[in-house]
Amino acid sequence: MDRHRHDRCRRGPSRSQCMNAPFQTSVPSGEGFRFRGGDAAVLLIHGLGGTPAEMKIVGKRISQAGFTVEGLRLPGHCGTQADLVATRWTDWADAACGAAERLAGLHERVFVGGLSMGALLSLMVAAKLGDRVDGTLLYSPTLFYDGWSIPRSHVLLSPALALGFSRFCTFRESYPFGLKDDRLRAKIVAAMTKGHSDEAGLLDTPGASLHELLKLIRTVKRRLGEIRTPSLVLQANEDDVSSPRNARFIARRSGGPVETHLLHDSYHMITVDRERGRVADLSVDFMRRHGAPSAVASETLLRESSPT
Repeated sequence: MDRHRHDRCRRGPSRSQCMNAPFQTSVPSGEGFRFRGGDAAVLLIHGLGGTPAEMKIVGKRISQAGFTVEGLRLPGHCGTQADLVATRWTDWADAACGAAERLAGLHERVFVGGLSMGALLSLMVAAKLGDRVDGTLLYSPTLFYDGWSIPRSHVLLSPALALGFSRFCTFRESYPFGLKDDRLRAKIVAAMTKGHSDEAGLLDTPGASLHELLKLIRTVKRRLGEIRTPSLVLQANEDDVSSPRNARFIARRSGGPVETHLLHDSYHMITVDRERGRVADLSVDFMRRHGAPSAVASETLLRESSPT
């Protein structure tokens, strides 16, 4: 679930055509999720070693506000460590861009969002697709591992991985697992410990995969200035993994308008923690102010597109 703790698309067809296109309401377990809604579509992307489940609660609430929502499963995820190691950051970025391009071919408005590494992949999609993406939703973006639970020795991690040590190490999740909610934390930790990676993500992240994430971080930092897409950045004031410095960095370096909100009753995993409802509501408000139709308009379009 991207909570490392220690050193360890072309604009598509007309609105009526979009609304009459077939759309699945569910997909097989471990393969992501889809909620049918209005013509504005939202792609949600989970974090490193995570699962679409960490985006599902927020995605459901956004869909109830009149949006079509798709939760992407990144290549190599929801399986074993070996599955994850077999993929690279470019595979994850290609999957995100491909999903966004497909949605852009079916919907007149497309927004892309993600948690932690998923936020960085959302920025990569915006960099590639340009104005085919109407906005990005950046939840706990992680360009710097500088939250309060990260040890100071973490500064040595990047050079160590670059020297080839990534093949010999793994990094275990540790308290507080990105969650302020004690009850939810216990449930998720139990699922990870039992090896239910499709539900809660991996307990141990391979060093090779973390090395790939560091490559993605460097690429995003380099390309931020060329991104003109409006962005919403939501970050916990007490983020245990990536401090609000990340939000400030994006606001300063992005080439497009950036709106930032700090949350005060969550840790890193804001899409499942105590303020997940506020995350969804702020996202809906942002998207409506950047071109998404209102709930009333979306409901009207759904009725007009339904067979009589």
